[in-house]
Amino acid sequence: MSEGQIILANYKGSDVITGFIDGRMEFLSFERDNHINDIYIGKVDHIVKNLNAAFIKYDSENIGYLPLDKISCACVTNRTFTENDTLKNGDEIIVQIDSEAIKTKKAKLTTALSVSGKYSVITVGRSGVGASVKLSDEVRRHLVDSTRNIFNNIRDEYCDRLYGSDIGLIIRTNAGEIPEEAFEAEISDDIKNCAERVATILSEGRSRTIYTCLYHAGVNNLDRAKSFMKNAGIIDCRVIEDNGIHGIRSKIDELRQNRIWLKSGAFIIIEQLESFNAIDVNTGKAIKGKSNISLEVNLEAANEIMRQVRLRNLTGMILIDFINMKQDEDYEKLIAHMKKLCRQDQIHTNYVDITGLGIMELTRNKNDKSLKEILHEVENAVDNR
Repeated sequence: MSEGQIILANYKGSDVITGFIDGRMEFLSFERDNHINDIYIGKVDHIVKNLNAAFIKYDSENIGYLPLDKISCACVTNRTFTENDTLKNGDEIIVQIDSEAIKTKKAKLTTALSVSGKYSVITVGRSGVGASVKLSDEVRRHLVDSTRNIFNNIRDEYCDRLYGSDIGLIIRTNAGEIPEEAFEAEISDDIKNCAERVATILSEGRSRTIYTCLYHAGVNNLDRAKSFMKNAGIIDCRVIEDNGIHGIRSKIDELRQNRIWLKSGAFIIIEQLESFNAIDVNTGKAIKGKSNISLEVNLEAANEIMRQVRLRNLTGMILIDFINMKQDEDYEKLIAHMKKLCRQDQIHTNYVDITGLGIMELTRNKNDKSLKEILHEVENAVDNR
């Protein structure tokens, strides 16, 4: 059985939470202010028609951009807004931060307001019931079927407080761990709490002043680390303070390097570019004459690639150039393995396809800044002290 521990450390003055499994760092998170999923009352600053976007001032200092294609009518607070209406300069609108500002890019905003509970996520402007893709198809069907009527009754109960908008439900992964005899009560309470929070946000958005933060999502990185370790099969996980013997600082510094060597002697190269992430797999010193070496190296590389993606927090489009293989069944094995790894990621990661040139394409939801960007901020903070 694998052994794991969560180590609370410090990197250049910033608190860090790490997770180690069998002596190898598998989880990394910096403790920092993170405003993703926070909800504000904003004001339309200006509209750029050729971008099909409105720029919203959501606090006294920051402006984000809001795509105009899907505006939740309930979120426009200064006037009655229908699906056929368009936003105007000066409109007041409830927005949620979908992704933080990076370099010259503004924060991306949305009116599909989402509120998370322990077992459920309620989203404004959506409809229906779904479940986490990390669950098996059988478990997903069971959870959706068991929850649909519960959710519909709660939605009807809150209908008059949603300002004409619908809400949808996603059942989270850990709902699958609720004992059958307690399921209805636990999931019902969780959905009600989320629906109440959504209704309160929509109501307060009509009475509070602009630039007010109506909801602070907050992220408990220690809970995230524990959840990661649990999903990795580590049941009894100790939380300890760093004593210096684990070399955490050097391990974080290694994540700056583009080249990563594998045990087989092969290596991968990671290039983090502005619009996508490029990863190249090379045989390197791997034994050329060994039978089926390409598949073995590719499977080994896939494991390390997903580890690096997780630790570096690479998001958006990820393009992987694996070693060419002759047999179609070998590609099928690689694809099946990569899909399994994607399902295990805490962040929603999707296998897209392999192109005609043999490039595998993945997409990974943006949940925070990349490690590269965070380290840049950490070093700037050190320089300014």
